[in-house]
Amino acid sequence: MAGGGFCRLPNGTVVVALALNRPADGAGPGAPVRVLVHAANRARALTRLRNLGLRSVYLRGNTQPPTPDEITAVLHHPDGLLWRTAPQTGQELWHPIRALLGPTGHAGPVRPAA
Repeated sequence: MAGGGFCRLPNGTVVVALALNRPADGAGPGAPVRVLVHAANRARALTRLRNLGLRSVYLRGNTQPPTPDEITAVLHHPDGLLWRTAPQTGQELWHPIRALLGPTGHAGPVRPAA
């Protein structure tokens, strides 16, 4: 993991920013992305990502906390989970996490039908 950080908000919730490798379609790791998560605490933020199939997600230190613009973006999104490529080039907008995970909605292998 390249870096990440968090910011505690006045209401007690946190915004966690992480640099992760984009899930690939089986051809190795993808390009790096910056992921933002809004949750009640740091542990829940990481659990939200792990539940989506991003298993090797850890937050070590606070070297790259979210910027005020990133905090505003994630607070105004209904899911509280956003991403965009890192490092940012040009005026790329934030994308919902579903756009990163693809049609399965999960970063891991395709889940069997129940």
